[in-house]
Parts: sequence; structure tokens; C-alpha cells
Amino acid sequence: MTHTPRGVRLANPGNIRLGDHWQGLARDQKDPDFCTFTAPFWGLRALAKILLNYQGRSGLKTVRQMIERWAPPVENDTGAYVRAAATAVGVDPDARIDLAGNEQHLIAMVTAIVWHENGQQPYSAASIRSACGAASGRLNTTE
Repeated sequence: MTHTPRGVRLANPGNIRLGDHWQGLARDQKDPDFCTFTAPFWGLRALAKILLNYQGRSGLKTVRQMIERWAPPVENDTGAYVRAAATAVGVDPDARIDLAGNEQHLIAMVTAIVWHENGQQPYSAASIRSACGAASGRLNTTE
């Protein structure tokens, strides 16, 4: 029997903890600690929004800064996470990047986080691109 990762089961591929009221949150939260979304699109969108907010509101400009905030060392092998994400984005972990200005970097960061959090990538590139576009305001989410 194959185990489905929590992030996939909850349509929350970034394993976002409960606390904020996100678009697409399910009324019935199935986990006491992590958000349950009505569809993966909403979980991917929330993940991208958080990364954009890390840069815009918190001033985090490097892969290392963002991943250290996303996955603190008390709960994760943050060094391995940083290396994997930086490799996926194609930059040095300490290089400044602009997720709002470079959609490919945003897509690569989201993809890397989904893979690291779930040990798999069950979402298509088009699905991730669509959710990132919605998060950045480049796409209408009321379809």
C-alpha cells in the first residue's frame, strides 16, 4: 500500500500551517495543524503567495533566507532543503533573486518546495504555473 503524503492528501503541497484565512480553504479542516484546501490549485497559490510576501513584506531576497524561514532547522534539515531549492532555481543559495519579477524563479521555488515537502511532484508544470500566476496577480482566479 502506497502512503500519500499529508500535503497531497490535504491539497496543501507546501504543508502550510493553519492560521491565516486563505482563498480556497476547505470548511472542514481535516488536520489539527495544517490547512486543508478544496483543490491543489489553492494550496499551490497560497505557497506562491507566501514566497512573494517573504520578499515584499519581510525583505527575504535569497533562497537561503526564504527556505530558512519556510523550514526552520528545529524541524528540518534546512541545509539540504536550501541546497535542493537553490539547485532547482539554478542560483547560488545566497544570490539575490526577485520572485515577483522573474516568474520562472517563483515557479522553480514552488516546485522545489512541493518536491521537498512531499517527496514527489504530483502536479503538472501547467498547474504550478497557473497557481503562481494567480498568486502574482497575472491570472484571474475567479474562473
